[in-house]
Amino acid sequence: MCGICGIVDLRGRRVPEQNLRAMSNVLRHRGPDDQGSLISGAAALGFRRLSIVDVAGGQQPMSNEDGTVWIVFNGEIYNSPELRPMLEQRGHRYATHSDTETIVHLYEEYGDHCVDYMRGMFAFAIWDTRRKRLFCARDRVGIKPFYYAIAGDRFAFASEIKALIELPGFKPELNRRALPEFFAFGYISSEETLFDDVRKLLPGHHLVIDLERGDTEPRITQYWDLDVSAPEYPLSEADYIAQFRDLFSEAVRIHLRSDVPLGVFLSGGLDSSSIAAEMAALRKDSIQTFSVGYAEDQYNELPYARQVAEHIRAEHNEVILGPEDFFASLPQVIWHEDEPVVWPSSIALFHVSRLAKEKVKVVLTGEGADEVLAGYLKYRVTLWNLRNGPLYRKFVPQPIRQLAKNALDSGLVPDWVLRKLRHSFLYYPHTFEKIYFDNFYSVFPQDQQPQLLSSQLMNELYEVDAYANSMRFFPARGSNGNLLNRLLYLDIKTYLVELLMKQDQMSMAASIESRVPFLDHKLVEFASRIPARHKIRSFSGKYLLRRVMANRLPVEVLRRNKKGFPTPIRPWLRNQLFGKLSAILTDGRMAERGLIQPAYVQRLLNAHRGGDSGATEGCWRLLNFELWSRIFLDRDSSVLSPQTLEGNEAVLCA
Repeated sequence: MCGICGIVDLRGRRVPEQNLRAMSNVLRHRGPDDQGSLISGAAALGFRRLSIVDVAGGQQPMSNEDGTVWIVFNGEIYNSPELRPMLEQRGHRYATHSDTETIVHLYEEYGDHCVDYMRGMFAFAIWDTRRKRLFCARDRVGIKPFYYAIAGDRFAFASEIKALIELPGFKPELNRRALPEFFAFGYISSEETLFDDVRKLLPGHHLVIDLERGDTEPRITQYWDLDVSAPEYPLSEADYIAQFRDLFSEAVRIHLRSDVPLGVFLSGGLDSSSIAAEMAALRKDSIQTFSVGYAEDQYNELPYARQVAEHIRAEHNEVILGPEDFFASLPQVIWHEDEPVVWPSSIALFHVSRLAKEKVKVVLTGEGADEVLAGYLKYRVTLWNLRNGPLYRKFVPQPIRQLAKNALDSGLVPDWVLRKLRHSFLYYPHTFEKIYFDNFYSVFPQDQQPQLLSSQLMNELYEVDAYANSMRFFPARGSNGNLLNRLLYLDIKTYLVELLMKQDQMSMAASIESRVPFLDHKLVEFASRIPARHKIRSFSGKYLLRRVMANRLPVEVLRRNKKGFPTPIRPWLRNQLFGKLSAILTDGRMAERGLIQPAYVQRLLNAHRGGDSGATEGCWRLLNFELWSRIFLDRDSSVLSPQTLEGNEAVLCA
């Protein structure tokens, strides 16, 4: 919807307007329709608007009736129409039709508990002038981003990290202690980021800076968590299906509330196809669908997307992405994401967002269904490994087990066979970190990082556990033995948060808003306690969704396996793009940083060129890390070429 930023001087001094303006300017791609600012005492609030609801009104910063409470808000409160009559009955007077004003009145009525009443996606900051108090909050699952930093005597926040870099005296520095987790997962699952002294407010948390109390650090409180315990009185399968159907339909319906045109990102998979079908059923006019594809048939899902679009009689739009456009976009995508790109699908999402911008201002997506309803194959494989691995180790002698593992390490097994067998208990020992993280997430597992990182860096970080942050979210209590729901909880708190950042930043890079009905918190809370047998059936995930969408989607879509937004990154990096990849990784600049061992990088490139898919993933991670370092740490504007910057003047301010 928008971009927000702000500064609070912790010593109570007035904030210079030019400091706020510099932060706001770098966020202009998030809100090209309007801008606003407020400087009130020690606080300054900045806003960039993408007009979605109450286009004529709804300017921010917005206040209450007497101008004592001010807000900047990014997101949508979908139940605002239901909350408004209640708030008006309690004496609050609305001056607009904006959902932003609902938050202000909820804060007046309920204080910090205002977040408990909201249904939607949000990141906002409220400045209470009477109490000299800043109250900030982020939605329950992290759909909207919120970053903050303390620079000298000033607390600052923003929708994107790049705005914080504009603070006077703030020099972007690498958070070296985050590197083990980053190289393993590609993201940081704690409050930290790859920037030293820049943090993110975690989903389901709010933050307070109270100048009257003399706060010099934010006070952070968790206001929501997800219950994954087994229900005391489980429902019948028919009742689970009926309740899920109702919640899903309601979630899509309220996500369609808008005063501007809407569309849907359609991959042709079950999740986005279900959203599109429900959206088509709820709207009288034909809907707009948007897809991205490739010339390489094995990676191209466009035929499925076209089939679904024709089935629901949508107006279909698509873009074909090739290797040159893909690589040329990478620096700009890194700039928008603020941290190294984890998944190649970010580039695809960037291009399909630009396509959608030509016709709509809001898109619905299927993001979150896999984490809520157990759609990924990794969940089924992990359950199978944890059940059968102990039997394998009990009945198969250790020498034979070692021979099996040596065969998988020998390089004699075809790569496609190796990728499958390496996910099984034949390869991984019986520790959760190995069987789950190293199996499905880790590009550079912790025990392999001494080969990657310099000896000096390894000595510096010897106490850092790459998996510790994620393991905080693998609850041992409250699951009643439901291992599947514990895995889903873990991913909702970690992996999904990164996916949502990608979704937000890539859509906002094109100045459109993306919405995620599967992550409506009422639907998420219901699904979190559904027994595993109603999520996985016959080794297939998302069982309830398949039942709900039966007879509403083509059979081919209902039955097809999860593809995971495939991108032809492996053949491209081995062939058309290999020269560019090799040049960046071996031109000496990475070696000069003293973080990565150059000899290991060369071995990795050789293995990648030879067809090792694991080495390809490693090269991709290093490529993104090096480009990110040049853009943000070196402040090298030459990386962001004019072709890369075309159509986005804001990047020139970086």
